[in-house]
Amino acid sequence: MISNQKIESIVIEKIIRTLENLEYGTVQITVHDSQVTQIEKVEKYRFDLKKKVRVK
Repeated sequence: MISNQKIESIVIEKIIRTLENLEYGTVQITVHDSQVTQIEKVEKYRFDLKKKVRVK
């Protein structure tokens, strides 16, 4: 069902800012009755692992 309601610009701006500030992770948007009710961000930090070289 397509709703005629428009998403408030403040909600759109918040979603965009959340995405812009995220390097790795997920953004989950919760919607109830065709309205955004919650935005969750799970941020992950990735570190390169340096392999140890074994000397024989």
